[in-house]
Amino acid sequence: MRSTFLINRRTCLKGIGASLALPLLESMGWADSGTGNPNKAPVRLGFMYMPHGVIMDQFWPKDPESFLSSPPPALESLGPVLDQCLLMKGISGVPIAPFNGAPHALELSTWLTAMLPDANTRNRINIGISADQIAANYVGGFTSLPSLELATMPQTHKENQEGLNEGYYSHCSFRSPTQAVPAEISPRSVLNRLFGKSDKPGQIVQPDPLDRQMLDLVIGGAKDLRRKLPRDDQQKLDEYLDSVRAVERRIAAIEFRQKEAALEKAGVNVTKRNASDSPPIEVKIPEGDKRSEYMQVMCDLNVLAFQTDTTRVSTYIGSTPNGVSYPELGFSNEHHSQTHHNNEPEKVRKVAAITAFNIAQFAYMVKKMHALREGDGTLLDNCIMMWGSGLEDGNKHARENLPFIIAGKGGGSINTGRFLADTKGNQGDLLTTLLVCAGIPVERPVCIATKQLKEMTRSV
Repeated sequence: MRSTFLINRRTCLKGIGASLALPLLESMGWADSGTGNPNKAPVRLGFMYMPHGVIMDQFWPKDPESFLSSPPPALESLGPVLDQCLLMKGISGVPIAPFNGAPHALELSTWLTAMLPDANTRNRINIGISADQIAANYVGGFTSLPSLELATMPQTHKENQEGLNEGYYSHCSFRSPTQAVPAEISPRSVLNRLFGKSDKPGQIVQPDPLDRQMLDLVIGGAKDLRRKLPRDDQQKLDEYLDSVRAVERRIAAIEFRQKEAALEKAGVNVTKRNASDSPPIEVKIPEGDKRSEYMQVMCDLNVLAFQTDTTRVSTYIGSTPNGVSYPELGFSNEHHSQTHHNNEPEKVRKVAAITAFNIAQFAYMVKKMHALREGDGTLLDNCIMMWGSGLEDGNKHARENLPFIIAGKGGGSINTGRFLADTKGNQGDLLTTLLVCAGIPVERPVCIATKQLKEMTRSV
């Protein structure tokens, strides 16, 4: 039963120069849910990307009947939450003519825009507004951050396929046809944005990575609030603050290792190790050996942003075309080089392992969302999370059957736990339908879209 003591949904814990949003408590109402019902949680919309396509026979289920009981190898990490997922086979990508020589410039830039760049202005950004930004334009005014853009790697890849602007290789979000939205690659910077730590209005300051005073002040302010809450909300608040602490500790640990490795590299002995011991490895967060650790911290920050209603729209570019390797998987070959496998078994095995690894990071985030209570359900119940790639098959640069995974029920708008093996639609159709399911008014279809995919929302 909802308490008669109600807190505004925008209530924050505040310290000196810092604030921390709260998760949804039973004692709260959603001040601006976008639904017209203050007690109904808003729908959050998230996108996570991997380049170069997949090994199709290891990604798609054999048939709808065995989808939940015998998932294909690529989806095994999603096993516990497959009933919260929807797969649709038959979504075609944007035909890329006249840019046939630019598959990698277009796989990411068309992923959320569902349209090609302007052929007459190739050397500068000129493409459609992306689906995430269409959503942010509608719901962004209800939250402190209109949208959150994350990436694993710097958006600095330089190549010149078909004379297209370099920004097309590493950006998926476009605020306007001519303005790409940069993504944040530093977990510390993302954490600062979520905490809103600043000493001047509109400015974010960089604290000492190991300085806990800011967080201590903010969390200290929770004591007075906690005394006013019913028992269930007290428990939820305690769990939430513990999770904030855990993320803070993990980021600090990564930063401490980086500092130690940098000092060792400069010849400064910072530990009591034996002289014969190997020096600490140099951890580069965007490209280090423990890529999973970095990606999971970013996923946790995404969950935190949704849980606290700091934003309702996010994108996470897991990696960009070319130049990415996965030593954590036991080999150092770059992802792109292995996708041109010509059916060589060893290369196929490596591409499949990379795909399974990336989906496992998505599964990590989705499972965490599914474990978090929100209202009468879970955080995942009120989310639509899409994982996918802008190519079907990196070997042939095919785009006729793009791989997508949809997780979350979108506030009850999406019917999950199914594999639709014969969907007829395109990338724009899918994006348009996701926006509608998220409660975003769509004045016109997203670029190449011709319809909504009604089968997403009903049993077939």
